[in-house]
Amino acid sequence: MSEQPLVNVSENTGHGRVEIAPEVIEVIAGIAASEVEGLVSMRGNFATGVVERFGKKSHSKGVKVELTDNGILIDLYVLLQYGVSIPTVAQNIQTNIRQTLKNMTALDIAEINVHVVGIQMEKTETELQ
Repeated sequence: MSEQPLVNVSENTGHGRVEIAPEVIEVIAGIAASEVEGLVSMRGNFATGVVERFGKKSHSKGVKVELTDNGILIDLYVLLQYGVSIPTVAQNIQTNIRQTLKNMTALDIAEINVHVVGIQMEKTETELQ
C-alpha cells in the first residue's frame, strides 16, 4: 500500500494541527453516496468482496481518493438501478458527497468523477423462487 500524505485542514493556531487521512475521505464519500436514491451498490475489488463475506462492511468500497497539486480527486465506481436517470443520479451523488465533505471536513473537492460500471435489473417473480 502506497503511503499517501495526510490532508492538513487547520491553520496554525498554536493549539496543534488537524490532519485527515485519505481513507477517512473515502469512508465519508462512500456513506454519502449510498444515501442517494437510485444507487444499488458500489463496485469494489476482490479484497473488499472477501472482507464483506466475513461480515465486515466496507464503507470505502468503490471509492478512490487521490491527493494532487490541483486538489482532492474522488473517483466512484457505482451500480445503478434500472430505469433511473443516470445523469440525475450521478449529479445527486456528486452534490451529496460535496456537501457532506464540506460540512464534516471543510475541504473543497476539485473533482468528483462518477463511473457507472453496471445497471441492476429488477428481479422477477420467477427469479425469486
